[in-house]
Amino acid sequence: MATTAPSPHTPGGEPLRSLVTGGAGFIGSHLCDRLLVRGDRVTVIDNLSTGRRTNLPAAHPTLRFIEADLSTALGALGPGERFDQIYHLAAAVGVRLVVDDPIGCIRTNIDDTARLLAFALTHGPSGGPAPTLIASSSEVYGKAETSPFSEDADVVYGPTTRSRWSYACSKAIDEYLALAHHDKHALPVVIARFFNTVGPRQVGEYGMVLPNFVGSAMNNEAVRVFGDGEQSRCFCDVRDVTEALPRMLAAKECVGRVFNVGSDRPISMNALAALVIKTLCSRSGVVHIPYDRAYSAGFEDLRRREPDLNRIRGAIGFQPRVPLEQTIRDLAAWIGESRSEASTR
Repeated sequence: MATTAPSPHTPGGEPLRSLVTGGAGFIGSHLCDRLLVRGDRVTVIDNLSTGRRTNLPAAHPTLRFIEADLSTALGALGPGERFDQIYHLAAAVGVRLVVDDPIGCIRTNIDDTARLLAFALTHGPSGGPAPTLIASSSEVYGKAETSPFSEDADVVYGPTTRSRWSYACSKAIDEYLALAHHDKHALPVVIARFFNTVGPRQVGEYGMVLPNFVGSAMNNEAVRVFGDGEQSRCFCDVRDVTEALPRMLAAKECVGRVFNVGSDRPISMNALAALVIKTLCSRSGVVHIPYDRAYSAGFEDLRRREPDLNRIRGAIGFQPRVPLEQTIRDLAAWIGESRSEASTR
């Protein structure tokens, strides 16, 4: 169970009312754990398209779960609903999902964010704006070659004939929308650009690299590495990430700004595969799969993706603490438990 500091309260001494969209998903459910532990009254909206109801407590006195598309749920909540803070994590995620369904991904990311921001303007504590955190992605940087990526750096995307870049563009539009609501309507928004968040409850169906590596290693099967394996990423444990989000939303210096959130310790895919195999004492080998076979002809990927964390460190003192080896072990334990539960159904 997650641990955190005692909950802040409303001026009237009541627990905070928190809305989490996508709260049954990987990152969202870990955030909900923290908010519930600190005493918040948490409302979760999730259509369970990629999230799982089992990621959340089956019954909790201060948790309300609404299974619905976001647009339907926001309309059903009604004009009298009030939230002290909103975390918008509902989104289409994963390279595989983006490649397979670019239309759905674009609509989900842009339309739902626009609806959520309009809702946030009038559903805050006194019927005014509610402080809102928008989950974005390091994909926003596209294939820019400057490294590490800083929040104000230029972005570079591939051609529109490569659907792989539609996700990056859709998340960038989300950021534009959020910042415009801050500038034009004084909506207190904070934007978090996640860099390869990993950990328990993350699944590999949508192209997430670490659960795929770990699942293969647990089976002593070949770990599939795409391309030559020398592309590098920075992996941050979900528990470090979700510990930071409430602090970001509470900090005045974060309002109206964009923040990279993740680790700044790069590791190549070849080295990651080797680390997974070693950590889990697996007998797996490694096989390299060309990108054209893994995704589609002409698929483009970035060789190096590393965040500049100076801004978030200066704002809230963010420092990832969970070692990657521990994340691998905890993810393997969760996968093992999930397999056992599935076998008994």
